[in-house]
Parts: sequence; structure tokens; C-alpha cells
Amino acid sequence: MRTSIGRSRRLVAFAAVAALATGLLAGCSKDSDDGSSNSDGGNGSGKGKTTLTIGTFGVFGYKQAGLYDEYMKLHPDINIKENVTTRTDVYWPKVLTRLQAGSGADDIQAIEVGNVTEAVQTQADKFVDLGKEVDKSQWLDWKLAQATTKDGKTIGLGTDIGPMAICYRKDLFKKAGLETDRTKLAAQWKGDWAKYVDLGKQYMKKAPSGTKFVDSAASVYNAALGGADERNYDKDGNVVWDKSPGVKSSWDVAMTVATSNMSAKLKQFDKPWDQGFANGTFATVACPAWMIGYIEQKSGDSGKGKWDVAAAPTAANWGGSFLGVPTAGKHQKEAIALAKWLTAPEQQAKVFAKQASFPSTPSAYANLKPAADTTAYFSGAPITQIFSDSAKTIPSQPLGPKDKPIDTAITDIGILQVEQKGKSPAQGWDAAGKEIKDVLGQ
Repeated sequence: MRTSIGRSRRLVAFAAVAALATGLLAGCSKDSDDGSSNSDGGNGSGKGKTTLTIGTFGVFGYKQAGLYDEYMKLHPDINIKENVTTRTDVYWPKVLTRLQAGSGADDIQAIEVGNVTEAVQTQADKFVDLGKEVDKSQWLDWKLAQATTKDGKTIGLGTDIGPMAICYRKDLFKKAGLETDRTKLAAQWKGDWAKYVDLGKQYMKKAPSGTKFVDSAASVYNAALGGADERNYDKDGNVVWDKSPGVKSSWDVAMTVATSNMSAKLKQFDKPWDQGFANGTFATVACPAWMIGYIEQKSGDSGKGKWDVAAAPTAANWGGSFLGVPTAGKHQKEAIALAKWLTAPEQQAKVFAKQASFPSTPSAYANLKPAADTTAYFSGAPITQIFSDSAKTIPSQPLGPKDKPIDTAITDIGILQVEQKGKSPAQGWDAAGKEIKDVLGQ
């Protein structure tokens, strides 16, 4: 799912798209006052059966891909009920409250990548050690490490990840006199996000009327940061956001965008951003795997065959989630079995085929097949190859418990003040810093 649209920003809407998603997103279910909705996994009342609840945010794709129905057919004594919270800012605090109370949590709880370090460091005793239940070699090493404590306890099994690409409108590139071949484009910006931004300057010289090169500076920041060796924390768990080379280089490239004319200045997952896809307002967008489904949904028929996909300047990850089993659950054995099955390579491949949420299990890559309609929509791009190549070389970043709010302070306060309110980069940096100090209690 998306981020975590993960999917972290994807996930906020998504997010959490998030997260599509990652997103993706929140539109798939009817909101209640707290952003939640309940849905049965399949047909029937479940009388006389063990009902397992699974708490998710955004669209994980399990119901959409028919996995709940499939599992219940394989296990006639099980009924699955999915509790969806469309907003991650509502979802995780609610989960924390229930974990601390020792009651009220679902049998399976999804954990977004932006929250997983907090869960590992402060809530590990509230989750079953799933590492004892599975072959841990199924997952990418860096993905498994994100949900594993220092003493080796794995509190969550990886679902999707957000390997990075660049999605671009080849029709707009052609009108601007730029290269449209995905392989040649990728070669032009390979290894450096600054080269991608330089291409934006070229685009704007002959940009089709009413269009910009990129949706937002924050989008570029998140994508670049996802490929850095270090972001807000160092390997010893120290907060280093203001000294991190990854943050600094990502900020610099975002500031080039924010202080130029190449950005549509849209906030991701807000309604104007969605409309930007439909109206062809921007020519490129940083594109983790969960963004594929989001673009297809929001661009609609107007974008079919016009979008294409190229490898990103650097391998990067943006988004992804985990499934954990709370120790307070009444049906631990059954919940563990379901969590293992949902995150197995075969099931991750089925979700990919439905909505392009990219698996965190490499053994699934050889047989991944995006939907034919999706391939056609993106001009026949080898989506599987592009994302799997990125996934295999993503750096293993140290994460910390406040990564998500730190990132949000930088993008939603610092960058937006420069991009939308005309503040200087120094003013934007200072504004983000003040918010981060509040987040950290300094």
C-alpha cells in the first residue's frame, strides 16, 4: 500500500494512498467521524466461526484482490472483518491507545513505515514475535530490519514497499522538445536528483501552456531523501536531521524547485493535486510503486497512453507497511496464520496485479504481472523491471521514532513556506526547525 500513497504522504491520504498509496485511497470506504469504517472480508454473517479483525489504513488491496474471500474458502472456520481507518493521523494514535490499554486492538494491526520504529522501540512487548513463525529470508533485508528490535524480535511482517521511479507525460515532453524515450531519459538524470531538476529548467523554456515540470518541491524532497544513506537519525539512534547529508542534499534540490517556476506548487493528496493529474497540469511526478494506481485513478481516460515510467535518478524507497499481531489478541494462533498468508510472496504478487503495490518479498518479482490495462496506460513501460531493479538496491536507512513528524515538518512547513508563501530557503529551514523542536520536546 502507499504509505505509506505509505506510502508516507501517500499514506496520509493514502498515504497512506499511503497509501493509492500508499494510495489509493481514502475514497474506497465511507468515513465515519473518526475516519474509520468497518467491512466484512467476504460474504456471510460468520456465525459459528472465529472472526478475525484486521485493522488497516487506506487501501491495502487485500479485499480488492479477493484475498479475504480466498482465505475464508481455504479456512471455512474463519471469518475476516477489516476495520479501515482512512486517515493515518487518526489510525496510529488510536492503535497506541488500545495497545497501552491492553484491549480493543484488532487481531492484526497494520503498521505504516513512518510508525514502525516507534512501535519497535516502545511497543515491542505489545506484539507477537513473528520472526519465530516465518522464514525471514523471504523479505528484503532492509525491510525486515525496519520491524526488528535490537535483540532480534520481529514485530511485523512486511507488506508492500515503495521503490522509486519517475512517471512522466511523454506527450508534454514531446511538446517541450525533450527526449521521450524512457531509457534515454533515465540516462540523462542517472545518479543525481539535481540532473532531474536541471531537465526541469529545460522543460520550462518551451513548456506547453499551463503546465509545470513537477507537482511540488516536497515531492522531490521525499523522493531524494528516500535514496539517502542517512536521513533524520544516525545508526546509533541520535537525531541528526539538521546535520544529515541526506537531508541537506534533498533540501537543496527541493529549494531549487521551490524558488523556480518549474513547480505547480501543489500539496500532495489535496484535491487540487488530484485535479492536476486530470488536467495534465504537471509533466512529472516522483513515482513510488503505489503511485501507479493513484495516477491511473486520478488522471482517468485523459492520461491513458500519455504517461510513461522511467528509472529514478537513484534507488529509493517511499512508503510501505507491516502486519503485526498484538499479544492481547484473543485469537493469536489464527491471527498469526492469516498474517503469514497475507504477506507471503504469492499473495503480495496478487495485490500487485490488482493495484501495483510492490512486494517486499524478492521471490515474487520473477512472476509479477501488472494488469494489462495498467501496462497500456503507462505506454507499455516495463513497470515490474523498473521497480524491482530499484527495490534490490535501496539503501538501508536508520529510522527513528519521530521520523514521520520530522519529515512532515520539513515538507509541510519548511518547503511549503518557501514554495507557496515566498519565504526564503533560510526562513523555511528555520520554520521547520522550530516545529521539529516542538515534536522532539526540546
